[in-house]
Amino acid sequence: MSLHEKEKIMDEITDDIYASNDVSQRLPKYRIPDSEHEARNIYQIISDELMLDGNAKQNLATFCQTWADEEIHKLMDQCLDKNMIDKDEYPQTAEIEERCVHIIADLWNSPEAENTIGCSTTGSSEAAMLGGLAMKFRWREKIGEGWEKRKPNIVTGPVQICWHKFARYFDVEIREIPMEKGRLIMSPDEVLKRCDENTIGVVVTLGVTFTCQYEPVEAVCVALDQLKKDTGLDIPVHVDAASGGFVAPFMDPDLKWDFRLPRVKSINASGHKYGLSPLGVGWAIWRDKDELPEDLIFNVNYLGGKMPTFALNFSRPGGQIIAQYYNLLRLGREGYERIHEACYKSAKYICKELKKLDLFDILYNGERSEGLPAVCWTIKEGVDPGFSLFDLSDKIRSRGWQIAAYSLPDDMTDTVVMRILVRHGFSMDMAELLVEDIKRCIKHFKKHPVSVSLDEEEGGGYSHS
Repeated sequence: MSLHEKEKIMDEITDDIYASNDVSQRLPKYRIPDSEHEARNIYQIISDELMLDGNAKQNLATFCQTWADEEIHKLMDQCLDKNMIDKDEYPQTAEIEERCVHIIADLWNSPEAENTIGCSTTGSSEAAMLGGLAMKFRWREKIGEGWEKRKPNIVTGPVQICWHKFARYFDVEIREIPMEKGRLIMSPDEVLKRCDENTIGVVVTLGVTFTCQYEPVEAVCVALDQLKKDTGLDIPVHVDAASGGFVAPFMDPDLKWDFRLPRVKSINASGHKYGLSPLGVGWAIWRDKDELPEDLIFNVNYLGGKMPTFALNFSRPGGQIIAQYYNLLRLGREGYERIHEACYKSAKYICKELKKLDLFDILYNGERSEGLPAVCWTIKEGVDPGFSLFDLSDKIRSRGWQIAAYSLPDDMTDTVVMRILVRHGFSMDMAELLVEDIKRCIKHFKKHPVSVSLDEEEGGGYSHS
């Protein structure tokens, strides 16, 4: 018997993974290995590497959901092999997607929720691009012959990067309203300054990435209504409700931001953010079928039956859609409200404790009528605490917490902020532990201050001097 065969037999009878040949040797990382290996051994190798990632529950920088019911795990397993785009093969998954569209349209007060149109996407970025494309195509139809000689534009407040991608990919000028001291989100006056006959739409954000605040959708719509009366310009509104779309309906139902405003033609949201579903699922919903141009819809029959499709992606897993449906049915309005209320309570507690430190100015305090369950702050002007927010962000990682520190865009790059997103799965007990760890870090910097200076080359961030 050859030495190789003896080693193979010994490897098969040993019970200890870490004594196996697979795990006790260095496997190639940037080329496929020549031979196959034991499944449990390779699983263990990869599982051990994944331990080097951060703990998702302690990631307070992400908007995305990091906790799910056991039942969601089971449903995801059942859907592992289902391609949701193959509606002829998986008709019930297609039916459930359609149900979600109408449930969400009703949640957002569509006047014809049972007859409106929409689709699931991989996330709110894809959904936002679909909303932008629909606005561009509608503008094109309105302009008619000669539209190619014009340069379409969109007007936005401080937006997430997906809108800059949309503008670049689809040749649209983005007129982004810059932040300024005393105004960190769009205002109706600033919107009107940037609108003209080539404006395909105004994008209003319900939960701005940088500060988590809601932009004033109703006030912008009122201003655009007046613009139409004064000039004849009829400019639609798209609401980027990536996060707020699954928060505001439950926590501030009287807030008018959705299809109750006739000028709002389309809305996008992430199911995998405050919709509480696993990554990645988003939703694009139009006010009614007429708002989605026919040119954006394709019909294919090579999966077995005739099927209309208008998402940017084609093949996608069905599990996240099923998980979204599960959440909508299981939680209902009452469940979503209870979960989000707990998140707001934790955010308000963190805000209160940060104020007590007398080091920070709170830019957004987690007020449910003004934005998401979150807190955003900066160091007070004139205060030298012996550290920058980048230092604090780095230090707090020693306890596993990931808290974003970043400079604001455009005219506010000299302002550095920190932001905490409170999501389902983050308990009050964890909030108390976090506050104590922040205090511990500040105490450390008092003993070991870090000298910092403004580094203009780094876009207004702080660096060690």
